Amino acid sequence: MAACVAITLPLEFVLRARVYRRLPLMLPTILVVVVAFGAWDLLGIARDHWTYNPEFVTGIQFGMIPLEEIVFFIVIPLCALLSYEGVTTVLNFFKRKRAEKGAGDAA
Repeated sequence: MAACVAITLPLEFVLRARVYRRLPLMLPTILVVVVAFGAWDLLGIARDHWTYNPEFVTGIQFGMIPLEEIVFFIVIPLCALLSYEGVTTVLNFFKRKRAEKGAGDAA
């Protein structure tokens, strides 16, 4: 999870993705993922469809869900938002450059 954050965090500053600065965009996205996939996990755990190897988790749990799973549900949507906003910024930059070039050619 740390690697995902480390790779995408520069997009916030270098490309000015502004995900962390726009809580109304960020919070609903995270909330939907945590609720939907948290419910999915609870169902899977309750029905014994899957378990978590104690060797690979801290032992800290929220109900039946390990801390690592909650962190996953928060980090991955943030990284996805940062990636999306970063790509959008780059595409818009090139779109503006192309429009400026086209306007210069017409003159």
